[in-house]
Amino acid sequence: METTANIHSVTLGTGHSIYTSTLLPAIEAAQHSVILVTCFWARSQTLDALNESLLKLSSSALQRSDGKKIKVRIGFSSSSLFQKLFHTSSASGQIYPPSQWTSKLGLLSQEDLGGLDLQIKSQFFLPFSVWHPKFVIIDRKRVFLPSCNVSWEDWFEGCVEFTGPIVQDFLKFWRQKWGGGEGQLGEVEGVGQVEDGDVGDGLRSNDVPCKFLPSAHHRNPNFRLPWQQCAPPPTTTLNLELQRLFADAKKEIFLQTPNVTSPPVLNALVEALKRGVDVKITTSERLMILEQLVTAGTTTARCMRWLIKRHQVLSKRGPDEEAGLIKPGRLHISYYQPKVVTQSSISGGAEPVQSHFKLTVIDQHAIVFGSGNMDRASWYTSQELGVGFYSNGLVAKTLEKLETALEGRKKLLYDSEGK
Repeated sequence: METTANIHSVTLGTGHSIYTSTLLPAIEAAQHSVILVTCFWARSQTLDALNESLLKLSSSALQRSDGKKIKVRIGFSSSSLFQKLFHTSSASGQIYPPSQWTSKLGLLSQEDLGGLDLQIKSQFFLPFSVWHPKFVIIDRKRVFLPSCNVSWEDWFEGCVEFTGPIVQDFLKFWRQKWGGGEGQLGEVEGVGQVEDGDVGDGLRSNDVPCKFLPSAHHRNPNFRLPWQQCAPPPTTTLNLELQRLFADAKKEIFLQTPNVTSPPVLNALVEALKRGVDVKITTSERLMILEQLVTAGTTTARCMRWLIKRHQVLSKRGPDEEAGLIKPGRLHISYYQPKVVTQSSISGGAEPVQSHFKLTVIDQHAIVFGSGNMDRASWYTSQELGVGFYSNGLVAKTLEKLETALEGRKKLLYDSEGK
């Protein structure tokens, strides 16, 4: 169902820089409530910085005359292999008592955070059903949708900030998927609709049409033997919208994604190339190889070689008379690579060594941000969350900013037109 959003900013950098420059200042400024959901939770500089911000938030609450605590809800899925192997199978997940905040999670103690009504919960279902979304909701009116986790990796990441009617979809998603069930975290009270401040980075757009795109987790990975046809992907809102966008593309598909191992994605790209649609991909050559082999039985590098061969076969055949003499679309594939520098020009800190940003753009009009990758895990087993925005202006500004940030950070693998 379509709704609207007011876009405030798109931030690019490492996970740590996005937290310190964008997410943590927003958390520190919260007046009533903070909801923070991340997939991976690890002791790191980002976690240290989050602790400092929670301490500041607690101090602010304690100084208020009304005596009300600020409600903070934290949700995550994975913190270690041991945690996942022994995680509860209950649909309501695991809530961590204050006695475990410091020892298991690396957070400050309840005594240090006396101004906060803080509760922490994890969700994971064996064998592969990680809950992959990442989002932050401030005072029930302001949402940040980053690609990064609370973790230590120096990866290239992105984050979009927005307000408006779509925030209600995020709150409903939180209550249904993260806040309910036995021992529920409860509905976080807030302040309702508040006038938006004049914040942003020049990308601000109001009343942008958009769609809230959740994707439920599935415990059955639906694996097939190599000679068998792949199982159809689950008919989640996110999967269906991406499939529609791929099928409706007329001119160009652009993907930036950590990995590309999902058979439905690869098949959709081949079909688009057959229709004369240009396909441009920026991905990673060697990111989480073991995870790719376990969840997909292949790697991004293999899949990119397969896609290149399919394109070369299409090109040798020439125009398809039955399709109206359509020349196959241009295929352009690049691998992300870090700059050979000591300081990053986009983050002011460590140079991003891999790309973890997830972005889909169709025909310079539709753009999808969120947690979903173009790999088999995101399409078949993981819980994911994305938002599709439909705005030529937002697409143009985002791609311009991304191209600047990626200058000197791409290695060409294949360009069918040799340009």
